[in-house]
Amino acid sequence: MENAVGPSSSPAQAQVAEVWARIRGRLREEVGEAEYRSWLRQMTLAALQGDEVVVLLPTRFLRDWVRGHYGDRLQALWQTEIPAVRRVEFRVMAGAAAQKEAEAEAPQPQPNGHATGLAEPIRPKAEPRNDGRSDWSAPLDPRFTFDTFVVGKPNEFAHACARRVAERPATPGFNPLFLYGGVGLGKTHLMHAIAWAIRERGAQDGRAPLTVAYMSAEKFMYRFIAAIRSGSTIEFKESLRSVDVLLIDDLQFLIGKDNTQEEFFHTFNALVDDGKQIIVSSDKPPSDLAGIEDRLRTRLGQGMVADLHATTYELRISILQAKVQQAGVPVPAKVLEFLAHKITSNVRELEGALNRLIAHANLFGRPVTMESAQEVLRDLLRVLDRRVTVEEIQKRVAEHYNIRFSDMSSPRRARNVARPRQVAMYLAKQLTTRSLPEIGRRFGGRDHTTVMHAVSRVAELMQQDTAFAEDVELLRRMLET
Repeated sequence: MENAVGPSSSPAQAQVAEVWARIRGRLREEVGEAEYRSWLRQMTLAALQGDEVVVLLPTRFLRDWVRGHYGDRLQALWQTEIPAVRRVEFRVMAGAAAQKEAEAEAPQPQPNGHATGLAEPIRPKAEPRNDGRSDWSAPLDPRFTFDTFVVGKPNEFAHACARRVAERPATPGFNPLFLYGGVGLGKTHLMHAIAWAIRERGAQDGRAPLTVAYMSAEKFMYRFIAAIRSGSTIEFKESLRSVDVLLIDDLQFLIGKDNTQEEFFHTFNALVDDGKQIIVSSDKPPSDLAGIEDRLRTRLGQGMVADLHATTYELRISILQAKVQQAGVPVPAKVLEFLAHKITSNVRELEGALNRLIAHANLFGRPVTMESAQEVLRDLLRVLDRRVTVEEIQKRVAEHYNIRFSDMSSPRRARNVARPRQVAMYLAKQLTTRSLPEIGRRFGGRDHTTVMHAVSRVAELMQQDTAFAEDVELLRRMLET
């Protein structure tokens, strides 16, 4: 880094440069190479004027961070070298660097709470209250429209079905529309896109828009329970059965929830019989939803069932290119290829990784390179290198304890089945990124508190029984290799 020491400075400029180099070296030793490169490498000594040192940084964000986390230490180091120094002032570089950081100072909030450098999505214009939205509906994400959905072979059939339903709701053969696929493949995106398209179509035709209610199956259950507790079940039933389009996301959450399934079944029948459209999503097709009543499973499969397959390399590249174009930040093709090869199972993870790279580039004023991508994403890449699925864990544990794979999701509570199941839950929590509710759903729709109990119980037994602990550790090593 350059050193621009003012003419009135004392001691001599060359000596100050040597002092600055020693201070930077001390900081590098104290905080470590990784932290130094992330936060302190871009410091530039601007001036030593009297008892004040001026240090420049390329962005306001970086200036505030360094001042808040390292300001006192820097001042102490300066005073050790030059006792006359009483203050270290942190400023933002002028010129092009300042302009770049100004553009990065307004990162857009994302649903997961992280900020990225992506441009603000185009939001539908505000409409009057009679906007076709049911009071029971959850908010729709303005980013999830058909225009922003990247189509490829793995999802083209589901996309075509979604378009058809959005253009002509309740068409025979397409009611209900059942979308299924793994996590992060676009089911929720398509459901939001259908809802937006139906609302906009009503506004364009000059007619009263169709009323649309979107919610997760979990939210459906909570609202149903709340209605029972408050004695307002009739209002609950009438509100939901008065909508024109009902979208229920993650139906697998209703597995094992018999009373909620019963209510959903009657709501389903009332809407379909009245010529209203239902769209449902799940991680499995209706035929594979063990724990869902046969009569409901049959009704779900009577319309159009469309799956979203795992993404191909070509589709992942297309998705990344579309996101880069939207962000307006240059990302080398080799970085996109690296991400598309590394992150193969989940589009959300793929987009999240790209968002992190873009945010890092904007916040620190650095271009995206292959080296910076590997550094910024090192935690994610480390997890990907040892990624294990819940299903793999269930199979390996079942084989190890000589029980059936189906016992992992069965209601059986015999000790020879319950203990291996708890071990599998414990390993799923340790070796995957799945949340407790997600793990519970993969074990026959069990509640997250059941998973919490299993994890704590296995940890407790490992403390008490050395042989059991060795058994669990053996399973862990087998799964990680």
